[in-house]
Amino acid sequence: MAVDTVREEQAMRRLTDSLLETYSDTHPAERVETVIGSARQRFAGRPVREFVPILVERIVRRELEPESVVTVSATAVGAAVAEERPESAGQRLGAALRGMSAPNKRNAGLLGGALTVVAVVVVAMVARQPDPAPVAVPGVGLSVVRGVVGSEKVPFFQDQRVVDALAEHGMRVEVDPAGSRQIATSIDLGAYDFAFPSSAPAAERIQRARNVNVKYTPFSSPMAIATFQPIVDLLTPAGVIKPGPVPTFDIARYLELVRANTEWAQLPDNTAYPVRKNILISTTDPRTSNSAAMYLAIASFVANDNAIVQGQPAEQAVLPTVSKLFVGQGYTENTTQGPFHEYLAGGMGPSPLVLIYEAQFIEATTRGQIKPGMVLTYPSPTVLSQHTLVPLRAGGDKLGRLLVADPTLRQLAAEHGFRTGDAAEFAKVTQGVPVAADLIDVVDTPTYDTLEHLLDGVTKSYN
Repeated sequence: MAVDTVREEQAMRRLTDSLLETYSDTHPAERVETVIGSARQRFAGRPVREFVPILVERIVRRELEPESVVTVSATAVGAAVAEERPESAGQRLGAALRGMSAPNKRNAGLLGGALTVVAVVVVAMVARQPDPAPVAVPGVGLSVVRGVVGSEKVPFFQDQRVVDALAEHGMRVEVDPAGSRQIATSIDLGAYDFAFPSSAPAAERIQRARNVNVKYTPFSSPMAIATFQPIVDLLTPAGVIKPGPVPTFDIARYLELVRANTEWAQLPDNTAYPVRKNILISTTDPRTSNSAAMYLAIASFVANDNAIVQGQPAEQAVLPTVSKLFVGQGYTENTTQGPFHEYLAGGMGPSPLVLIYEAQFIEATTRGQIKPGMVLTYPSPTVLSQHTLVPLRAGGDKLGRLLVADPTLRQLAAEHGFRTGDAAEFAKVTQGVPVAADLIDVVDTPTYDTLEHLLDGVTKSYN
């Protein structure tokens, strides 16, 4: 997939998540997604793509809020324009406006207000007229550092406090989200100053490919499982969940149920979730995402008689079991933001068990998104996902050093749920949140090559 296409898909995913949250109280999720899809389809085949997400948002908000007046963000347009020479941006936006006004009168009517605002902003910037005042572009004069990061770190980099802290050091950081294995295998890193996957193995692959010896690990997050109290009540007598101040999820017992193709409806006295589908944890796509690869590391350890998988015989022995964890799920997304959003918005119907990073649950708790009955459990054993920054240029190296050493950035990382190595700092942030203060049952991941072999084996099982 071309980088520009990846960026558009990422922008549309962020837009979809934002609109679903905005209209969760007034419109069903299916309605919002349908309107988004219809709006985007209007621009199918158009060669100029930069402004599609902005205009799709305009259309969707106009349709879902017919009586409201929605304005296009001048800052957003200004930032897009600032990436090109002014005359080029003006020409490209002009082409977009001409192409998008053609389909029919209804489209033209819907887009008229949005295109007028966008056009005024761009014309003002391109012509550099003293009156009206030019649009201010945030971060002017700062050194722009661009990176591709695991999606769970996007809220951290978008936090205005983080933006301000980095600005004090003379930089403005722009990030694109992607699955960590995708970052290591298929993303063109030539346009970036740093890569920030969510695991040491993915970072190791990037280091090998780019011949980079330096890396920074400013924070980490254990893998966890988000579920609901009725599911806890079902899986406790089944021996899967062990109760306690922080419940644990017994992977060995869970694998027994998976091997037997046990369905939810087959659990004794199940009136809370009598669904005829296999008991499976919802994950991301192991072919692209780090969280699924970490899940594979956990499961392979348990399936290998509680030993780290080493060598081809052990790999082949565990593959039949670990492959079942993924192929029975159907469609899976590339980043953990997708399944976790479904957990938050959809309830236990579609997602009774969701593999996440602990930091996601903590951050959602501090934002008031965790509802009564939502429960965080820890796989037993679990793995610690080491968020590792690989600098590709000088700006990325500076950022890595700041994330490790700057007290303000470390504190803000903790407030986003990440473990920075300061136990007192983490305890202060998670006060009142049912998380494990000390992680004891933690195992190491296999070597980079072994994990790749296992992932390749799982990939083949899809076919």
